[in-house]
Amino acid sequence: MSSIERAVVMVLDSCGAGAAPDAGDYGDAGADTLGHTASAVGGLELPNLQKAGLGNLHANLLGVPPAAHPSMAFGKLTEASAGKDSTTGHWELAGIVTETPTATFTDTGFPDELVREIEEESGHRFIGNYAASGTVIIESLGREHLDTGVLILYTSADSVFQIAAHKEIVPLDELYRVCEIARRHCNDYRIGRVIARPFEGQLGSFYRTYERQDYAMPPHSPTILDRASAAGIAVIGIGKINDLFAGQGLTGSVHTEGDLDGLEKTLAALDEYEQCVLFTNLVDLDMRFGHRENPEGYASGLALIDSYLPSLTAKLTDRDLLIFSADHGNDPTDGSTDHTREYVPLLVHGPAAAGVDLGIRRQYSDVAATIADALNLTPPIRGVSFLAEVT
Repeated sequence: MSSIERAVVMVLDSCGAGAAPDAGDYGDAGADTLGHTASAVGGLELPNLQKAGLGNLHANLLGVPPAAHPSMAFGKLTEASAGKDSTTGHWELAGIVTETPTATFTDTGFPDELVREIEEESGHRFIGNYAASGTVIIESLGREHLDTGVLILYTSADSVFQIAAHKEIVPLDELYRVCEIARRHCNDYRIGRVIARPFEGQLGSFYRTYERQDYAMPPHSPTILDRASAAGIAVIGIGKINDLFAGQGLTGSVHTEGDLDGLEKTLAALDEYEQCVLFTNLVDLDMRFGHRENPEGYASGLALIDSYLPSLTAKLTDRDLLIFSADHGNDPTDGSTDHTREYVPLLVHGPAAAGVDLGIRRQYSDVAATIADALNLTPPIRGVSFLAEVT
């Protein structure tokens, strides 16, 4: 029987660690979120992640050399699911491998019949309906939105139905209501997420707020979150975890406003729960920097996370596992605002994890298998536990 009582999973949203073997199939040959960010800024300054072993899992990471004696176990995860979006990435970390990809509408926009159905039920009209960067499309269509109150609809290379509205034009509750209607209709089209994108400011200086809300398809089979909560273990989602799992398997959810807030709330949760699964999403790397092609911002976001590593590990005992990973890549130097198909980092703090080379794992769901092993739960269908290597 394992003596582990708490498992903490920190998802560094979009922190890719080099092109996956099938990256070319996704148009992402050569992608490397960490490596290219480091090169673009003249080297990363991540002293705590360097000591943990980040440079050991990613060769030639400028500014982050391999540690002679890493303080954590290190490796990389390979995505087995079809796709490169947040939902499939998080689901796979929690134990579900998605064989059939969700639908994308990058080239065509959403079908007219789908848009009409949502317009008729919601009482709102849409403009846009094409693939675009969110910050670009709200500036392009912002004047018409302000003048007429019509909602801005757009997508990306991911399976997302995104609805943007200025908070002074469409109150948050109304935007959320429209998104809930859209979610029901989008199920028939296998669209992974409906996303409410509220924004504020004036034309020419709009900015998106942290009141974004994601409405995901519910997981199609039980995850490690379901199994833990069914066993009476507290399962707390911090950040957009509740949205990505449609609340399924969670006993509690904590909203965050950026990564600083997410890190602070993770520390607070570690003080509150003696037995739990904590699942934290740190969204800023993706939302603020990866999608906006901002390697300098990306580097600063990594530095923030790095600065909190000692505070996190100080709260852990030999009865805890801390796992850092990611859900996909988003190379901020590749000339695209879309996610990238990459390996993701695996750093593990555990009773005997220091210096262990976990290698290249075949699926993200090894994380779920390890948590199941640690907490004596039913393991996922696919996934190989590395618990014995780190405890």
